[in-house]
Amino acid sequence: MGVAAGRKGGIVKNRSIFLVIAAGLIAGGMAWSLASSQTFGVRKRRPKPNEYGTEIIDNFSVKNGMAPVAFPHWVHRARYTCRLCHVDIGFAMTAGATGITEEDNRHGMYCGTCHNGQIAFRWDEGTKNAPKKNCQRCHSVGLHVKMKNDFYAFREKMPRQRFGNGIDWLKAEEEGLITLQDTLPGVSFDRPKLKNPADEELVAREIDMPKIVFSHKKHAVEAGCELCHPEIFPIKKGAVTYSMQDIFDGKYCGACHGKVSFPNADCQRCHTEPVT
Repeated sequence: MGVAAGRKGGIVKNRSIFLVIAAGLIAGGMAWSLASSQTFGVRKRRPKPNEYGTEIIDNFSVKNGMAPVAFPHWVHRARYTCRLCHVDIGFAMTAGATGITEEDNRHGMYCGTCHNGQIAFRWDEGTKNAPKKNCQRCHSVGLHVKMKNDFYAFREKMPRQRFGNGIDWLKAEEEGLITLQDTLPGVSFDRPKLKNPADEELVAREIDMPKIVFSHKKHAVEAGCELCHPEIFPIKKGAVTYSMQDIFDGKYCGACHGKVSFPNADCQRCHTEPVT
């Protein structure tokens, strides 16, 4: 009885310590998120290349004694288009906004669409007599978990860019270094192919700032049409006006750029047309 009670007490104590640590990490993440939305007055910490695009998801994890999920975008964008996950599968564009539950995943929705033991690892593996739990492969915030995918080994083989992950993802696809899957059987619907609209010229209000030549083709490769239209951008060019501050605040181009796509600090990637 004494030994059993001691073990139980130790488990409760360890769980309490974990919850305190996890709560601190979440609070710190919220503080960082609030700070990152304030554009002026301080030089913000730039995420490390392996951290860029990683989202912390905790709708229900800590409440249920689990570590929050650290979702590495780089692992997934090396295999799938943005459109497949954010349109066909239905993930929201903001971390935590989908409200994914374990029940959703176990019924083949959201993460469970692929993490089913066939396309990718599922929550448990092994046999009935020797089960293997995979919880910590996703619920890893604050834990020392050795990941199967090595970011730095992957990055060594990829063309470089200055910011974000330090990987030129578009060039990697053009050179055949990655091949992105855009549909999943039983999830995606057949869609007729559309002709990509012509490039759009966007004029900056700053006199000495180069114009933007927006390539529909480059964006449609990964996003399709429906990821941007009609919710983020209206169909008609010029129907709304937006500023760089809007983009810094996560609207319009900022729905992707500065979060997962290359950050806004890389001005010349968009402002490409020479000033005359």
